[in-house]
Amino acid sequence: MWSVKFIKRSIVVFVLLFVFLLASCGADADSIIVAGSTSVQPYAEVLAEAYRVLYPGREVEIQGGGSSAGISSVHSGIAEIGMSSRYIKDAETETFVGEGRELFVYEIAKDGLAIIVNPDNPVRDLSLEQVRAIYAAEITNWNQVGGRDAKIHVIAREEGSGTRDAFSQLVMGESSITPRAIVQDSNGAVRLLVSDDKNSIGFISLGLVRAEPGQKEVEALSLDGVAASFENIENGTYRLYRPFLFVAATEGGKEPEGFTKQFIDFTLSEEGQKILAAEGLIPKTRD
Repeated sequence: MWSVKFIKRSIVVFVLLFVFLLASCGADADSIIVAGSTSVQPYAEVLAEAYRVLYPGREVEIQGGGSSAGISSVHSGIAEIGMSSRYIKDAETETFVGEGRELFVYEIAKDGLAIIVNPDNPVRDLSLEQVRAIYAAEITNWNQVGGRDAKIHVIAREEGSGTRDAFSQLVMGESSITPRAIVQDSNGAVRLLVSDDKNSIGFISLGLVRAEPGQKEVEALSLDGVAASFENIENGTYRLYRPFLFVAATEGGKEPEGFTKQFIDFTLSEEGQKILAAEGLIPKTRD
């Protein structure tokens, strides 16, 4: 028979071992979650693939959900890094500050916003005022802007989307997007609808305009006679662009550490910036 003393010791050892194993499984030092903007998401996935090659065994899980969701996921601790395709709002920063935490914001690149139409649409140039009027439902027929006699099908992103926020700020101003707009939850969905509908108009990331294998074409409109191109964003003549951001939160004012900082540093490194440039973004190295 085992003595009571032996049984008590065994229980203590078992509990300590269980706590150790639980702690080891609860925080995987070799994995992080990056969540948020569906505009940033495909570029973050490419970065994560390159990062895994450099650091085998380390995992970067990329999730969508939108810019607002990305910032919220960092706030709640679900994700180590949030992705945003819009500037951070003061109220969001204050939420962290009120809890004694600091939100660190890193601009990883710039992205243009393209106004797109179907290739069968003869319209190739609009003024910024015309785009605003179309999305406010003040212009409802393509023949009002030099096109065919057909109703304009307005396609927009959902509320909380960084792409929509950027479009509202850069194009709509004090006007609101018509509630009759067809709302989609990703750039890819907007692109697909426009490629299938000759009377539609949409807005997406400039880097996603070019067709990938198996995709149909869309056309990026010129604005006020200026082509939607990276060169024109850099020289200041094309005005529709927004930041792509990574955000991370810490306590005590210290910058992020460990794996989180390493992935951010990789993204901002010369190699990471070359990857983003090759994918069609304007890297920080050109600022």
